[in-house]
Formats: sequence, structure tokens, C-alpha cells
Amino acid sequence: MIRQTNEQGSVNVSSNVYSDIAGTAASNCFGVKGMAARSVSDGVYHLLRKESMSKGVRVEFHEDDTISIDLHIMVDNGVNLNAVGASIISEVRYVVAKCTGTEVRAVNVYVDSMMIG
Repeated sequence: MIRQTNEQGSVNVSSNVYSDIAGTAASNCFGVKGMAARSVSDGVYHLLRKESMSKGVRVEFHEDDTISIDLHIMVDNGVNLNAVGASIISEVRYVVAKCTGTEVRAVNVYVDSMMIG
């Protein structure tokens, strides 16, 4: 959790807020099918619904009030993975900073699966 304080008071921003913002920003990028999560029972990656997309996001808080974000995604077949990754990193960094005022130290994108068909 990050606390932002000014002369009018303070605001605490939890990891769930960052997860939701980052997951939504990543899902809106071209070539991204959605967020992914590994099933404990069968070890297969599954596409997450919009309501639970934050399960595909991990937020790490640092002592200097910055955050690092790990995103697990599924992509469409035939997309340029370098271009999609660069687009996601740029978009997530921008949207999170704009919405929360928090500096994003790193965005790590993990392509867990590719949708075929």
C-alpha cells in the first residue's frame, strides 16, 4: 500500500487498485486476448474474465514509493510479441501514473499462452 499525503490529508492506495488499473490497461492493448492465470489443479493457463483479471497481475511496492508490476497475459495468434510487449509496458506505465500519481519502476510482461483460432 502506498500513502500519498498533502496539506489536505492523505490517501492510501492498495495493491488491488493498481492491479485493476494495470490489468484493464493491458487488456485494452492490441493483440492482447486477456489476462492469464495458472490453474492449481491442472497447471494449465486460463483466460480470466473481466471481473477477475487482477489475478493475472502482481504488484510489488518499493521503499522509495515506486511500484513494479508483473502481468501474465494471453495474446492473439500471429502478433508481433515485441511490439505487443512494448505497447503494454508503455500503456500500463502511463495509465497507472496518470490515475494514481505513483511512479512505476518496472512493468514485466509474461506471455503465458497464445490463442489459436
